[in-house]
Amino acid sequence: MPNIAALLKQEIARVAKKQVRAEVEPLKAVNAQHRKTISALKAQVTTLERRIVTLSRAKTPAATDADKEPVSTVRFSAKGLKTHRARLGLSAIDFGRLLGVTAQTIYNWEQESSRPRAEQVNRIAALRKMGKREVQRILEAADSAQEAA
Repeated sequence: MPNIAALLKQEIARVAKKQVRAEVEPLKAVNAQHRKTISALKAQVTTLERRIVTLSRAKTPAATDADKEPVSTVRFSAKGLKTHRARLGLSAIDFGRLLGVTAQTIYNWEQESSRPRAEQVNRIAALRKMGKREVQRILEAADSAQEAA
């Protein structure tokens, strides 16, 4: 007669293996799916890195062309703007109309709470070359054009 203890031990081991297998099989499937996803993501990252390299190579010559353009040496001074506006005898509204900005923008520039963009600094520089009469003629022409429209 076989040893009952040995049979019991074998049966317990068999049942335990069966339960472990039942628990592990779904985890293996999930693990395999995760590995596939990780592999796909790695491939995507590699592709994107290649694109970045090619785009950076393509963009570099364009950036050097932009660097070759002459750089504006016009400087902006809030105090100088205020003095020039006073010298021309213009209100902030009229000065703003000449530059294509609002009166509030002119006040902000004069108070140094903001700074003009490069194109606006160039317009200011062009205004510095004009006299009072020329500025008045430009404003009158703008007024007459507005009335005609």
